[in-house]
Amino acid sequence: MKMVLIAYSEAADYDLIGAIKAAGVTGYTKFTEVLGEGTETEPHMGTQCWPGRNNFLAIAVEDKKVEHLISTVKEMKEKHPKAGVKAFIMPMEGIF
Repeated sequence: MKMVLIAYSEAADYDLIGAIKAAGVTGYTKFTEVLGEGTETEPHMGTQCWPGRNNFLAIAVEDKKVEHLISTVKEMKEKHPKAGVKAFIMPMEGIF
């Protein structure tokens, strides 16, 4: 199992959630109003100077399904180049 963490601008939420569901994701945990600064986009700090916020998804994925999910994330990154879409893959010991 892997834990796939996806950070993205809240502006891309509807498309991203729809895309991961279409890719077969049946469950996720979503953190909203996440603030941060990346390397490819302007900071999203929820202020007048740096408006916008991010969302963050945590998705437990079977090893054999990781590549398909990452492919979907890459498509969303291309579709929303200013949304700062990033995916991180981590090993996961189990679900309790």
